[in-house]
Amino acid sequence: MAIDAPRSVVLTYDQDSQRLNVQLVEPAELASILVGKFTVPILLDEHEFTLDDEFARRLGVAMLNAVALGQPEIKRYMTEITQHSIDKPSEE
Repeated sequence: MAIDAPRSVVLTYDQDSQRLNVQLVEPAELASILVGKFTVPILLDEHEFTLDDEFARRLGVAMLNAVALGQPEIKRYMTEITQHSIDKPSEE
């Protein structure tokens, strides 16, 4: 059961205030802006439809790296970020 209408998430870095801003936007409002834009699909079946801590961590790293492509000054704050999967400890 949906609590609210579907939303898209927009992440921006405001260099002047040195903060990340997350905004929720109705997908229809973004549709015309996104036509022809570079898209990186994240296929849930490739992740076995599991949105766990590791998936969320990797998604966050990808979002920060995407922001840094156009605003490389944010990289100075990106310390100790592992770019690859972190192996889970064995459950022995």
